[in-house]
Amino acid sequence: MCRWLCYFGRPRYLESLLFEPENSLIHQSLHARQAVVTTNGDGFGVGWYGERDLPGVYHEVLPAWNDGNLKSLAHQIRSPLFLAHVRASTGTATSRSNCHPFSHGQWLFMHNGQIGGYERVRRRLDNLVPDELYASRQGTTDSELIFYLLFRYGLERDPAGALRKTIQAVVYAMAEAGVEEPFRMTAALANGRSIVALRFSTDERPPSLYWSEIDGDLTVVSEPLDAAADQWNEVPSAHLLTVEHGGAVELQRFGL
Repeated sequence: MCRWLCYFGRPRYLESLLFEPENSLIHQSLHARQAVVTTNGDGFGVGWYGERDLPGVYHEVLPAWNDGNLKSLAHQIRSPLFLAHVRASTGTATSRSNCHPFSHGQWLFMHNGQIGGYERVRRRLDNLVPDELYASRQGTTDSELIFYLLFRYGLERDPAGALRKTIQAVVYAMAEAGVEEPFRMTAALANGRSIVALRFSTDERPPSLYWSEIDGDLTVVSEPLDAAADQWNEVPSAHLLTVEHGGAVELQRFGL
């Protein structure tokens, strides 16, 4: 399982979360504490919002702990909203096109988890991607497929509704194919003005997800960055976390 981090608040340098904490994301890429596998070395990526309309992204197939460019960029880039992801492949190739976060227009998306029986439902789900977006898909992961399905189901109008309809479509395709493996996911979406994070599973074992808000600065992570237990709140299973610029964190039950 992958590890990821999303930050939304006052502008700060990426290194302050990617490298500096006791259990930083880079540390998690080697020593994850709450994942099926402890090493997440199948590439990484960061996406951030700055002064331009569209987000910047940087992907690499090297392990995150072994990329000097990432350390240099994280030292220089300062942003009020950024996403970062270290990847542990669930079967697809290690390539830049398969590294998160994925971007399209103003949107960034990253995911941890897996569609159960993906190879058995991949073709029927591919057919649901809108024709005008199909050529934008560059990789082979179920994560990127989910991202483009969100646009089919109204991401730009209603992110929560798009997540619900997309997951319904995936679960229906799995049922049609007789897939019994679970569909597990945590995911984060951002458009520069808001973020949406989801923890969901069709069984009782959703991937871990936590959030912390200090003086209006929100951090959402696969696992806590330090041992300050009173600062980290677990996102309950089947719950959606949303926050708009300048607004309060909202947690809502997520049902299909």
